[in-house]
Amino acid sequence: MLPWLICGGLAAIVIVLLVKLWLLRRSLDEMLDQLGERLTQDTNSPIFLSTRDAHARKLAAELNIHLKELRRQRQRFQQGDTELKNAVTNIAHDLRTPLTAIRGYLDLMEREELPENARRYLCQIANRAEAMTRLTEELFRYSLAVDQPELVREEADLRRILEESLVSFYASLSQRGITPDISLPDGPVVRSLDPSAVGRIFGNIISNALKYSGGDLAVSLDREGNVTFSNTARALDPITTARLFDRFYTVETGQGSTGLGLSIARLLTERLGGAIRAEHREGRLYITVSFPETPQAPSV
Repeated sequence: MLPWLICGGLAAIVIVLLVKLWLLRRSLDEMLDQLGERLTQDTNSPIFLSTRDAHARKLAAELNIHLKELRRQRQRFQQGDTELKNAVTNIAHDLRTPLTAIRGYLDLMEREELPENARRYLCQIANRAEAMTRLTEELFRYSLAVDQPELVREEADLRRILEESLVSFYASLSQRGITPDISLPDGPVVRSLDPSAVGRIFGNIISNALKYSGGDLAVSLDREGNVTFSNTARALDPITTARLFDRFYTVETGQGSTGLGLSIARLLTERLGGAIRAEHREGRLYITVSFPETPQAPSV
C-alpha cells in the first residue's frame, strides 16, 4: 500500500510541476508577443499577464518600467528631430532672400567699370555666392525629402522615367561632350513607385556623373529593375566611393558640389523599398539602383 501512495504522491508532484511549467511558458509567450508589439507600435499600453505567478508578474513590471522610459526617450528624440528638420527648412528658406539680393548687387557691379583686381575679386565673390545658393537649395530639398510623410505610389515604367531623365540632361551632357551609352530592355519595366521621386533619384545620379565623369557615361536597365550608371572616375577610389552617399561629403573634383545629391538619392530609394550602392572598379564608378518586384521594408 505504501509504495502506491508514494507513487501517487510523486505523480501529483510531477503533474503540479508540469502545470506550473506550462503556465510559465504561456506567460513568457505572452510577454514575448506583447513586447514585440510595444517596441514596434506607438502605444502606452503596458504588458499584461493572465497568470498570477509572482516571478512572471515581477518580470513584466520591470519590462514595463523600461518600456515607459524607452517611449519617453523616443518621443524626446522625435520632437528634437522634428524641430531640427523645421529649423533646417526655415534657415534654408530665410537664406534665399539675402542671397538673391547679393547676387542682384553683384550683377549690377559687373556692369561697372572696375580695375582688373577688383573684377577678379568680384568673380570670386560671385562664385562663392553661387555655391551658397546651390547649398541652400539642396538643404531645402533635403529637408523636404526627409520630412515628406508618404510617397505617392502608382504603376510606373522605369524605362520611361529613365529615358525622360536622360533627355532632361541632354544639353548638359552635350556641353561636356558626353554621348551616353544606353542599354534598355524591350518593353516597359513596371513597378509600384513614385515617378517624381524616381526621376529625382536618376537626376541626382546623372548630375553626379556630370561632376565626376572623365568624359563618358553608360546607363543600363534590366528586367529585374536594376539601373546602373557608370563613368570613368579616376579621381575616386574605393574609400572615397564608399562615402559618396554621406551627407555633405564631396571630393575635390566635384566643383560646386554640395554633397547632398547622392544622399537624397539614397534616402528616396530606401523609402521606396529599393537599394542603392556604389562601387569603384578599374578606374570606373558604378552606381546601381535596384527596384525589385517585391520591395524591401522602407527605411524611416
